[in-house]
Amino acid sequence: MEQFITSFIASAAFGIIFNAPKKAIIQCGFVGMFGWILYLSLYNMNEDTVIATLISAFFIAVLSQTFAKLYKTPIIIFNVSGIIPLVPGGLAYDAMRKFVENDYDIAVQLAAKAFMISGAIAIGLVFSEVVNQLIRKSRLGGKKNHF
Repeated sequence: MEQFITSFIASAAFGIIFNAPKKAIIQCGFVGMFGWILYLSLYNMNEDTVIATLISAFFIAVLSQTFAKLYKTPIIIFNVSGIIPLVPGGLAYDAMRKFVENDYDIAVQLAAKAFMISGAIAIGLVFSEVVNQLIRKSRLGGKKNHF
């Protein structure tokens, strides 16, 4: 329950920081919360952190697209707020700390993992958009032939 509440608050707070419309703050919180719940579920089922992040980012982007259509709001509002719980900030901090402490072996491992998680977030968002565009083009393709 704590995870639900804190991920909701974090996502909604970033919606406020990024000047999301007031009517969309609650939805921003829900996108982040659902994405984090999915990530935790996958992680607890012994899924790799990077794969869990990739799937969660894809889900967040799909949910963001849905909310953007429902609430007639730009998708970026929901994407940015929703992805915040997945960002590996603590991992990147630990990597930098290990670099400063001259513990390079661990620092490189942590930095590589943070980089892979960041890449998984980006790939999940892009892949969702590609799937969305393919679906839209297939729907429009059928309509173009009905002149």
